[in-house]
Amino acid sequence: MQSNDARTLLQCAVPTALVGVVAVVVSSVLAGGKGGIGAAVGTLLAGGVMATGLVILNRTARHLPHLFQAMGLALYLTQCLLVAVFLVIFKDTTLFSTKAFAFSLLAATLAWIAAQTRAYMKAKILYVDPESVEAHKSAPTGSPS
Repeated sequence: MQSNDARTLLQCAVPTALVGVVAVVVSSVLAGGKGGIGAAVGTLLAGGVMATGLVILNRTARHLPHLFQAMGLALYLTQCLLVAVFLVIFKDTTLFSTKAFAFSLLAATLAWIAAQTRAYMKAKILYVDPESVEAHKSAPTGSPS
């Protein structure tokens, strides 16, 4: 993993974890132990799915840049399906509070998206290769005669 990818991952994971801690505390107070467990599971699911997606997308961009956009769309669909499968499996669970789970999943996902947007906007990523610009400037221009 490149340093800017690791930095982006860290800049997204920390705010998401902080939102998760707040969600666990609030859910524990409002819904008891099962609320706290539900909030923790929701935060972990959101963070895990989003972090895995970021790592996969960064690797795709590095190794197969021509598939980047298609992979992004496929990854988004896969993330939605994974969360949907989890929701279907644990629809009638009594292990944790489903309301606390749902609200913490939503809050953690929104925190991740906001942090990822901020990280990309603050990143100093070149969109022009300086070496090719230098080579182009030093090349002779005009007709060869």
